[in-house]
Amino acid sequence: MTDPEVIVVDDDEAVRESLCFLLEAAGYRCQAFASGVAVLAAPPGPGAGCLLLDVRMPEIDGVTTLERLRAAGVRIPTIIMTGHADVPLAVRAMKAGARDFVEKPFSDGAILEAVGQALVDVGTDAPGREALARLATLSPREREVLDGLVAGLPNKTIAYDLGISPRTVEIHRAHVMEKFGARSLSELVRLALAAGIDPGARHK
Repeated sequence: MTDPEVIVVDDDEAVRESLCFLLEAAGYRCQAFASGVAVLAAPPGPGAGCLLLDVRMPEIDGVTTLERLRAAGVRIPTIIMTGHADVPLAVRAMKAGARDFVEKPFSDGAILEAVGQALVDVGTDAPGREALARLATLSPREREVLDGLVAGLPNKTIAYDLGISPRTVEIHRAHVMEKFGARSLSELVRLALAAGIDPGARHK
């Protein structure tokens, strides 16, 4: 079988070169683009295995690029690379079909793990099933806090809505992060969305 191809889209030449070197050393084929415009002009074919897509790029940002690829019928496991992750960005990217987030600066191991998992999960709903299992471990209060976080609300607003202190929200948030195995808020949001939580609807 042909080695899986990973497509890297990043406007930083040094990042593109280092990622392709790493991926090729790990046994992948690598194709690199310097912009979203460039990859949209030559979209991934059916043989492509995974897309590594930077968020901050000139002309067209990474999430818009993903949205346009999806609108054109291109379905490819996509990992968003960002140094400025936030909840609205995470929600928008997941709705566009992003599979994972890797926050910069990332280690070689983190990017290889993300790529490997994305390729393993192709054609399956493994991320969704795992996230649902984790969601089931939350207490009712932890679930309410999670709903607030996914909606993009700050801790103080969540505390006011639930009639608890901001410090209590912080404690519940830490427990939710631990139960989901999330290392960042954007990762937690990704997992919550994979579990089917609607960011526009509050849990009752």
